Amino acid sequence: MIKEINESNFEQEVLNSKVPVLVDFWAEWCGPCRMLAPIIEQLSKLYSEQQIKICKINVDENPKIAAKYAIMAIPTVIIFKDGKPFEQITGVRPKSDFEKMIKNVL
Repeated sequence: MIKEINESNFEQEVLNSKVPVLVDFWAEWCGPCRMLAPIIEQLSKLYSEQQIKICKINVDENPKIAAKYAIMAIPTVIIFKDGKPFEQITGVRPKSDFEKMIKNVL
């Protein structure tokens, strides 16, 4: 399941998470973000929430978080582990790149 997060629950859902968290930074108007969405959906079905949490955050609605993590281009996917960015991919890439990223953190 993909969880929508925002500035009010980011700390609880991402920074304080006991498991790694994959965060997809996206926006409604972003074509590449729409191309990446089905890949993120597939990943959410491959892994249980006990392994990794998969979340999306709209950068237009949550500019402070986008600024904090220097999101200059979207889509950007960051995996957080122990409350800190662990690995990052910007742009649309094959599903295998994201699977490798997840395997690195598990």
